[in-house]
Amino acid sequence: MIPAEILKKVRRIELRTRYLVDTVFSGEYHSVFKGQGMAFAEVREYQLGDDIRSIDWNVTARMGHPFVKVFDEERELTVMLMVDASASGDFGTVSQMKGEIGVEICALLAFSAIQNNDRVGLIVFTDDVEVFIPPKKGRMHVLRVIRELLYFRPRRRGTDIGAALDYLNRVNKRKSVVFLVSDFLASGYEAALRVSGKRHDLIAVVLQDPRERELPDVGLVELEDAETGREILVDTSDREFRYLFRQLNDRAEKRRDRVFRSVGIDRVDIHTEETYVDALMRFFRKRAQQIAA
Repeated sequence: MIPAEILKKVRRIELRTRYLVDTVFSGEYHSVFKGQGMAFAEVREYQLGDDIRSIDWNVTARMGHPFVKVFDEERELTVMLMVDASASGDFGTVSQMKGEIGVEICALLAFSAIQNNDRVGLIVFTDDVEVFIPPKKGRMHVLRVIRELLYFRPRRRGTDIGAALDYLNRVNKRKSVVFLVSDFLASGYEAALRVSGKRHDLIAVVLQDPRERELPDVGLVELEDAETGREILVDTSDREFRYLFRQLNDRAEKRRDRVFRSVGIDRVDIHTEETYVDALMRFFRKRAQQIAA
């Protein structure tokens, strides 16, 4: 039995994300993610400027004047949402946790997909794949995906992005649009990312909080690694310590960015101190410009 509180959250997220899909994201998703090919639609009379390679010679011979074949884009896509549910997602120092923002982004992407008659699937992972929902169409299916994300409680705390990508490639042979939603506070996923990037249209959605990059001067603070439970007492009033903390995280971000560039996948940077709507719109518009170029 799903608690009433979860159902209310699902409804709130549906109302908010459907409004954004209908008003802000209208046309953006469709223009960025193309179908799998072209499907025959009809035959019509030849018009000046038509490509002669599209002439249907059988109909032309039968009718006595030129006719051409018309094709429409095969719109149907498979969209896979891959969500990192490790313990590091339960962190946020602004208005929401990283994991909460990730759920709303997934809802927005899922409703955008079904509005375009695409199929949506879900993989939730920690250091193991804990949930797999096969791709399907329809509003009720998307609501199930959102309920799963809100109701889900992980059994494990760690992160294994590589294992999750390997699982994706085993269960989903068809080329898909894959949104990998994670803070990417992990390592060892480069090879799997490269393989998945070749098989699928893979987009990294990177969740970040400002306190993961830089600490404020607030005196003695006990820090805990959410995934290992390890604790350490630090003095944030120490300028050198804050500098080293920032340097350490800068190097980690640069390593991650080099991996993304070497693999050649797209990315969306989501910061908890900013609205994710603006970040997604920048991504859609940039990608649309790349396609048009």
